Amino acid sequence: MKEYTNYPILRYNTFGMDVKTSCFVEYSSVSELQSFLSAKEYSLPLLHIGGGSNLLFLSDFKGTILHSAIKGIDITEESDEWIDIKVGAGEVWDDFVSYTVSKGFYGAENLSIIPGEVGASAVQNIGAYGVEAKDIILTVHTVRISDSSERVFSNEECRYSYRNSIFKGEMKGQYIVTHVTFRLRKSPEFHLSYGNISSELEKRNLSPSLANIRDIIIEVRRSKLPEPEEFGNAGSFFMNPMVSIQKFKQLESEFPDIPHYPVDENTVKIPAGWMIDRCGWKGRNIGPAGVYHKQALVLVNLGGATGKDISCLADEIIKSVYEKFGVDIHPEVNYIY
Repeated sequence: MKEYTNYPILRYNTFGMDVKTSCFVEYSSVSELQSFLSAKEYSLPLLHIGGGSNLLFLSDFKGTILHSAIKGIDITEESDEWIDIKVGAGEVWDDFVSYTVSKGFYGAENLSIIPGEVGASAVQNIGAYGVEAKDIILTVHTVRISDSSERVFSNEECRYSYRNSIFKGEMKGQYIVTHVTFRLRKSPEFHLSYGNISSELEKRNLSPSLANIRDIIIEVRRSKLPEPEEFGNAGSFFMNPMVSIQKFKQLESEFPDIPHYPVDENTVKIPAGWMIDRCGWKGRNIGPAGVYHKQALVLVNLGGATGKDISCLADEIIKSVYEKFGVDIHPEVNYIY
């Protein structure tokens, strides 16, 4: 286990915020984590982070940051139809996806090149191209902060919804994810309707395969999203809002070209990026905080921006989207004060 005081966390947040934490602790096993928590000698508040790809630090953190270095990708059970893989929370998410594709296991390929670590995938319920982490998560292994006890949550107990879970809701700050077990298929069951995966396959005269889908998703995402080394960012900054059918019909009458995705018979999802773009924000900036010129859903650190610069820009965008569309949009990124 590694412990540091007054520790810079620039490398632990993809927005490139040059901030520090009073204490930083990295553990590499469940027993190390339990020993640390049991000693109760840490400064509060306690914050557990992954790769920092979904965080916006608004200032130095006056507490203790925990980071998992628990590794491992292990097959635990399998049948003719499926395979269960237990993965350490500290594994890089896309390394795991790459592993599943190389082994011919189906289910994670649409989630290629999403930044972050495996533990965060189970907390945030990450998603892309019509697939969410909840679709392949079997169980989530945790340690309870208050008494260091272990608990395994079933998929149902995690209460997953769009970019949400019990770990972000009523049990926020109570448990730390140590491992996630995924159930993947051994036979093809592709999800090609969301985005432009199907059209890209046709354009290139390629048949659907794990490798082809992964390659296309990586290429498309890289064409739209800047690398954090280029411009600090957290990927998609806002969640796509859900509106009622009645609200959507009202919007459609005024904006006939509005893209949308039916969620159920009563609800429609609207791309936040499209609304932000229609408000004229793409490529604009307020000081060192800007909206990426290729994707309006991405806010970027143009150089030297503070967390408050980014949050002020986000507030202005939220205000203008509501004024134009009458729809509230909310950050997917977690603000850390």
